[in-house]
Amino acid sequence: MNMYFGVDLVLGVLIASTGWWAKTQHAKLDKLSESLSTTREIMARDYTSVNRSQSDMDKVIARLDRLEGKLDRLIER
Repeated sequence: MNMYFGVDLVLGVLIASTGWWAKTQHAKLDKLSESLSTTREIMARDYTSVNRSQSDMDKVIARLDRLEGKLDRLIER
């Protein structure tokens, strides 16, 4: 009878600790999922789209081309 009590005690502690571990892992996963959702919202709000980025880059390149032309004319004088 004493041996069964020891085995039951060890199994009970093992099952309880496994349950506690699973609960904490689930809580961490929920927190991580919420953090990921928040990060996605921030990125969507703060960063530009590909089309807008491309049009801005085209404007910068056009200005640099004009500046290059002016420098070439200045050097030719």
